Amino acid sequence: MFKNYFKIAWRNLNRNKFISFVNLFGLTVGICCCLLIGIYILNELSYDRYNKNADNIYRIERTFLNAETGALSLQLGAVAPPFAPLLQNDFKDIKKVTRILDIGTTPIKYEENIFNQKSVYFADENLFKIFDFKVLKGNPATALTNPNTIMLTEETAKKLFGNEDPMNKVVRLNNKLDFKVTGIYDALPENSHWHPQVLLSFNTLKDSAIYGEDNLMTNWGNNAFYTYLLLPPHYNPKKLEAQFPAFQNRHIPASGKFKASDYSTLSLRKLTNIHLYSHTDEELEINGDIKRVYIFSAIALFILLIACINYMNLSSARSVLRAKEIGVRKTAGASKKELIAQFLCESVFITCIAFILALLLTRLGLHSLNELSGQQLSMASLLQWKVLICIILLPFIVGILSGIYPALYLSSFQPVKVLKGVIKKGGGNISFRKALVVFQFAISIILIIATVVVFQQLSYIQNKSLGFDKEHIVTLRNNAGLNNSFQSFKDELLSNSNIKDVALSSRIPSGRLLDSQGSQLDVGNSMSPTKADIKYVVADENFIPTYGIKIVAGRNFSKDYGMDTSSFLINETAVKALGLKSDEDAIGKQFEYGGQKGAIAGVFNDFNFESLHQRIIPLVLYESRSNASNYNNISIKTSGNVSSAIALIESTWKKYLPEIPFEYQFLDDRYAKLYQAEDRQSSIFTIFSCIAIFIACLGLFGLSAFTISQRVKEIGVRKVLGASTGNIVRLISKDFLLLVVIAAVIAFPVAWYVMEHWLQDFAYRIHIGWWVFILAAVIALLIAFATISFQAIKAATTNPVNSLRSE
Repeated sequence: MFKNYFKIAWRNLNRNKFISFVNLFGLTVGICCCLLIGIYILNELSYDRYNKNADNIYRIERTFLNAETGALSLQLGAVAPPFAPLLQNDFKDIKKVTRILDIGTTPIKYEENIFNQKSVYFADENLFKIFDFKVLKGNPATALTNPNTIMLTEETAKKLFGNEDPMNKVVRLNNKLDFKVTGIYDALPENSHWHPQVLLSFNTLKDSAIYGEDNLMTNWGNNAFYTYLLLPPHYNPKKLEAQFPAFQNRHIPASGKFKASDYSTLSLRKLTNIHLYSHTDEELEINGDIKRVYIFSAIALFILLIACINYMNLSSARSVLRAKEIGVRKTAGASKKELIAQFLCESVFITCIAFILALLLTRLGLHSLNELSGQQLSMASLLQWKVLICIILLPFIVGILSGIYPALYLSSFQPVKVLKGVIKKGGGNISFRKALVVFQFAISIILIIATVVVFQQLSYIQNKSLGFDKEHIVTLRNNAGLNNSFQSFKDELLSNSNIKDVALSSRIPSGRLLDSQGSQLDVGNSMSPTKADIKYVVADENFIPTYGIKIVAGRNFSKDYGMDTSSFLINETAVKALGLKSDEDAIGKQFEYGGQKGAIAGVFNDFNFESLHQRIIPLVLYESRSNASNYNNISIKTSGNVSSAIALIESTWKKYLPEIPFEYQFLDDRYAKLYQAEDRQSSIFTIFSCIAIFIACLGLFGLSAFTISQRVKEIGVRKVLGASTGNIVRLISKDFLLLVVIAAVIAFPVAWYVMEHWLQDFAYRIHIGWWVFILAAVIALLIAFATISFQAIKAATTNPVNSLRSE
């Protein structure tokens, strides 16, 4: 029986080649897009699940509040160092605790081989008891126990030692500390939320010259230690979180009248939720976003639905061609169930062919998707048994979904009426087909609007004035080796005409403003604590001119005032946050910040220090009172020949720091990276949106071609009676174009709601103009008209004698 069904399906494919091609092509592309997006989504959902204890590992996170107002001040994925041992001691439910400290890029040297190594971490010996590492050499239980021991990935070891055995070799870090290699491990998988290339023994930090054991037990302010807990299976983390306020109050000293829990809260985040759900102010690496997963899931579903709708429309529209076949089959004794089974088998057969073609297309398209997404996606993710079941069922589900309406409609024909020719020429429920076309184009118009809005927003954030000049600025990580010779280094650079300014600062624009301390302001001749949450940057007198920041009141730091360490500069937002009447009113006000007293010497213009995802916040600048190590970054403003400037900076760097590899970044490149995720999302979104619109047009093309073929004689008669080509094109097009207009009316509010929600992630954003909706409707109408008019003009220019010859 089924063999017969498939024979008939194959004959119908050959008999109606054009319609079959449209169906097959649409389903192939639709399924391929679903598979590609599915691979991307599966990868996003798989992060950190390679750990056997993934469901029981939690990261402890800390949130700071303004104690006076309760307003959110800072969210961190890391905590202070004392938390780990105290949590282990106070809560017996915690099985293991581990800490890691990210020290970023560090120079590493073995003999004459030296380079800057990224992703260097301090980690304690419990790391391997919580996370799954494949250790190739060394004992994971003891490799990080002793101070000054180091473990390397196999790739890093190869880069450093070549073909030598790295075990027990001594390497030098940052031209200061020696470490003995005690282990080699495989790099963590791509779908991990962190990728350490080098692990240093945490016990090294106990050395007072590096950090100090007392600091590790008493420093509650350095929230840079990522801390992970291993909890028992099926343990409810809320039970532990409920005890955190009392835990903090027990161990953290009160700040004036406020308990620790008044300004600090702790929470637990499941390891497998970090990549998609964690967006704290500082993360180990850039995370994904569950919203992105939802968006691409919706696009995949829309593309597949559009392809299925094409099949429904074309199959039901050409039902008139199969009416007599159905009549004869029913007369010969075929039941309705058998006919439904036959038509469903046909649709499943076509879908299976499309599925095989889609698998081949997916393999070819995966490389392009990897380039667009910046990931290393693989079809191997489809081979998980749960996914494989869904993949095997996919062609059957799509086939049944596509074929169910045509099967039900075709099987409902009454043989007497069919054999007498009493059947509507249009074939199928015309109202239902129109509704499907409206649905298709509503989706297409939503995608057009979304694409335009995404492009507008990205263009806006890339071109918006930031309030300072980011062009021609080279940034370097400062090094302690320059502490005593920085002035000579700077003077040597400035002696060249290609160098305009050189500045020092603790942070540089494009980074996050995470550092804040309490402040007091002179109010009525007495110092009074402020409620303002003010972030700070330690900067020298050259920071303002290097970045082209404007002083709107008062003055910059100046050597005329010695080191000028008793002066503060604040931005315009800080003036408002402090309740001062004007920028000029702030000048000369006595101000205390972080326990350091002075006066406000100047007010600078508001500028976007952080990305445009964040609003401009109150900011204070001050010069370092004592410690040159507060200046973590060097900013160099170049002029003239940039390549000559870079060559000069490099040669000067090597002169003063021969043991530290030279590495630099342009500031505008750093800003571009802030929006890299949005850029990639926009590219992928645009491509899949275009595919969805193309499939919808393909269906409209096939449907209009079939509709016109059923009206050939009508068109011939109209031509004989004097109708022009334009009249006939208008006659045929108007019904379809009306459907597009209805689709636009439905799509507008949906698109507005979705894109307004997306834009809320940006502190600085565009407002969706009315013209975007009109543009989307016009584009959809033009695409639809172009699609239909090709067939309409062809029909209108056909000699009516040929179409009426059989009458």
